[in-house]
Amino acid sequence: MDIAFFGIQGSGKGTQAKMLAEEFGYYIFEAGGELRKIKASGTELGETVKNYIDNGELVPFEIIMKVVNEAIAGISADQKILFDGIPRDLDQMKAFDDIMANAGRELQCVHILLEKQEAVERIKSRAEIEGRADDADQDKVLRRMDLFLEKTMPVIKEYESAGRVIEIDGQGNVEEIYERIKTGIKEK
Repeated sequence: MDIAFFGIQGSGKGTQAKMLAEEFGYYIFEAGGELRKIKASGTELGETVKNYIDNGELVPFEIIMKVVNEAIAGISADQKILFDGIPRDLDQMKAFDDIMANAGRELQCVHILLEKQEAVERIKSRAEIEGRADDADQDKVLRRMDLFLEKTMPVIKEYESAGRVIEIDGQGNVEEIYERIKTGIKEK
């Protein structure tokens, strides 16, 4: 079964995804990473994506779904996928669910819970330690967090109502959170 990771920016989704992939062989589809690759490509699409990302805006639905559809179509049916950063809003969710159904794939969701202020503190340190440009601008970080709360939380609520969400306490160190995720997945 495939997994979709949800959590406010700074919740550790990327770190946890890498650990799960390493231990259990998931292919990671990280929407932000895919978009950053396109942004750096120098193509017309790359320039369009660059403008959205640089302004702290969400990349349009059609572009995201094209990337997702092509990625899923190119992955073997027996390869488990871990989605990080998709779907981000209800429109993406409907299209994403259709793509998944057409590919015969099932999805379980993991929501890493973290308070906004704790997430802000983590991102500040991550920007200092890793030098991530997209984390250095406080206004853009807060805008992304507000978009998550406004647009992505309704997606999580929809999946919750379908019984497809495992909630994980995002407080603590990386290993503690990872153990909670593994336990939550095994119990489902």
